[in-house]
Amino acid sequence: MLNLFKVLLAFATAAVIVGAGIIAGLFWHFSHGLPDHKQLADYQPATVSRLYASDGRLLAEYAREKRVFVPVAAMPKRVLEAFVAAEDQRFFTHPGIDFIGVVRAVIANVTNPGKRPEGASGITQQVAKNFLLTNQATLARKIREAILAFRIEETYSKERILELYLNEIYLGSGNYGVAQAAINYFDRSLDELSLSEIAYLAALPKAPNRYNIQRHEKEAYARRDYVLGRMQDDGYITAAEAQAAKAEKLQLRRRGATEVVQADFFAEEVRRNLLAAYGEKGLYEGGLTVSTTLDPVIQAAADNALREGLITYDRRHGWRGPYARVQDMNVWEEEFARIAQRRPLFGPAAWHLAVVAKVEAQSVQLVGLPDGEGTLPFAEMTWARPTLQDQRVGNPPRGPKDVVAVGDVIVVEKVATGAGNKPYPPRTYALRQVPNVEGGVVVMDTQTGRVLAMTGGWSYGRSQFNRAVQAARQPGSSFKPFVYLAAMDAGFTPASIVLDGPFSYDPGYGQPIWSPKNYGGDFLGPATVRRGLEMSRNLMTVRMAQQIGMKRVVEVAKEFGVTDHMGAYLPMALGAGETTLLRMTMAYAMLANGALEITPSLVDRVQDRNGKTIYRHEPRTCRGCGEQAQGRAPVPPEIVDPRKPFHDPASVYQVVSMMLGVTTRGTAAQLASLGRPIAGKTGTTNDARDNWFLGSTPDITVGIFIGFDEPRTLGPGNQETGGGNAAPIYQSIAREIFKGKPPTPFRIPPGLRMVKYSYEGGAIDEVFKPGTEPGSEGFNSTPLDGSGQYSGIDSGGPQQAGGGRRPGLSGTGETY
Repeated sequence: MLNLFKVLLAFATAAVIVGAGIIAGLFWHFSHGLPDHKQLADYQPATVSRLYASDGRLLAEYAREKRVFVPVAAMPKRVLEAFVAAEDQRFFTHPGIDFIGVVRAVIANVTNPGKRPEGASGITQQVAKNFLLTNQATLARKIREAILAFRIEETYSKERILELYLNEIYLGSGNYGVAQAAINYFDRSLDELSLSEIAYLAALPKAPNRYNIQRHEKEAYARRDYVLGRMQDDGYITAAEAQAAKAEKLQLRRRGATEVVQADFFAEEVRRNLLAAYGEKGLYEGGLTVSTTLDPVIQAAADNALREGLITYDRRHGWRGPYARVQDMNVWEEEFARIAQRRPLFGPAAWHLAVVAKVEAQSVQLVGLPDGEGTLPFAEMTWARPTLQDQRVGNPPRGPKDVVAVGDVIVVEKVATGAGNKPYPPRTYALRQVPNVEGGVVVMDTQTGRVLAMTGGWSYGRSQFNRAVQAARQPGSSFKPFVYLAAMDAGFTPASIVLDGPFSYDPGYGQPIWSPKNYGGDFLGPATVRRGLEMSRNLMTVRMAQQIGMKRVVEVAKEFGVTDHMGAYLPMALGAGETTLLRMTMAYAMLANGALEITPSLVDRVQDRNGKTIYRHEPRTCRGCGEQAQGRAPVPPEIVDPRKPFHDPASVYQVVSMMLGVTTRGTAAQLASLGRPIAGKTGTTNDARDNWFLGSTPDITVGIFIGFDEPRTLGPGNQETGGGNAAPIYQSIAREIFKGKPPTPFRIPPGLRMVKYSYEGGAIDEVFKPGTEPGSEGFNSTPLDGSGQYSGIDSGGPQQAGGGRRPGLSGTGETY
């Protein structure tokens, strides 16, 4: 018996030695070429970059993997306990591999061959796999994983390993890391989670899709309850706490509309700028925190005003027909569903698609609405005259059958009252139409260039093309202030007289003679420069440009950033070159701030993942900010602007003064109702292809553009002008921006002289440079004749302070 025991002992010893040798050999073999686990010391996970509006609300997120990195020291203790209980209960005691867990898993797999095999990878092994290895399910990978787990445990603390694990692990629905999952599942930070919510997150690593509570509610709750049971067994929570958590109904919460700002055109432009500055890796993995310049209140005002302006224009130009058609009303529901999916409606939230089910004498019956059926009275479709060529319209409809037919898919909006505020029955709708005209709005801080709002079109969903920054269009008469500025530099004054009469220019070299016209085709005769800008007179503008030379005009245009490349050709004086709305808004802002240089910016500050500021947009400095000497009374901080005017402030203010007249007596006189000084200018290009208005106060500059993406006329006659289409949009935005705020006057540069003066528009305080005012030797009111030379004719114009209005001047004109 003793001999048998010795034999068995010898065999056992040999088996242990052989087994140990095999294991050692395997470890030696698979140890070669392993990744360096020490690289985990410099772990910087790919984290989400976030854009925030100026009020702190979220604007957008960009990431390849949605993740927020949180140091383990900042994580609630209960979060750590939940994941340890669920994934690796002996984590704090084992050396990297839970041998008890491995043996238990082997036994379970052997005794239950038909079931899904159990794994035995602890938290440290999962860190090794997720960071340093692939997901390939092979024995070789498991051995390499075990070796790395030992090495990681030797190098890093348990807390560091938990930090790596909890920030890297995938928890379903595109969420990486426990902090990001807490935000996207429950809209809470980690320290705001309930015990039940923590247990649910800890339940997910095993199988995120299988325990998705929206698709597999029963399995999700069962797994959560298992985690709570494990936490109770391990002494992390009491039985009462576990019972209360199990009774809690999980409520998935998404970020509310009040917490997220919608400004898609603005956000996309910021994304493009960040991509150019920091590259794809920096933006999508760098965890940038970007504080943008966006003001959500102003953005909403700009969005609403542009949409209303486009709708107003579009209705005036008639009905283009139904949105789509259902071919077989017997199966209208299926066809309608396909149409709605294929062509989603991009427009105001109150707009809906509907199917015409019946056309009656004075109404239309609708189906497919959110509340079922509805009625469209003829009174709400009388505007729908047919659209003809060149934006003309046909005869008014005589009844609903002139507008729609059974099977038409149309756009409607529920209305409560009709003409005279007469109440409608419930489920009454009005006919709507998605405009095919487009436009853009930019709202900018006049002093700093901060872009407070940007709208690039009717809807980002319909077209991602941003007309505010990507559309190069002719500015038309909105370019004229820069011609007038060059004229002020050359010695003209607002009271100088220029002939508003026929003009022809022979460019030579076999080119045809150019004979521009005023927008209305009329002439004022000799008129003041001020009146020429207020009423946007083309012929006066080109006469001045010819007199001073187009090279001066080109220099001014480049100086103010209207364009980088512009030919010195006379038609350019009427805005024949191309530029963008953002550039024009910037240029107008620099006119309004006295020629202080600004750079348009959509971003105030960028911070890296560690909170370090890596970019800041602020041309000014703060004296005394963050400085407080001990024992001394606090001193108010002072904003110091080191910028100096890059252009003669006197000339600039003379132009601004004339632009103030545009919005009170000129082509945008309707803005006088706002009751504040606005330096603005309308713009309409040849054949009314583009409409512009740009207006500045000392604080805010707003630019508006309207036109078709493929340039064509906005319509015949004198109606489709910058003053008629773009200026009302400015008026709507301004009402919101300036609500409850007192008017701010423009700062007058020192040295200028204000003289009481009467001209075609009435008596005003006119602005003169010293030595050019009435009564001085430098005062000149002699008109330019058709040749571009001073004629020497005394036109009887206002030559002294208080002079009367010249006879024969009509004071009328149209914007160009």
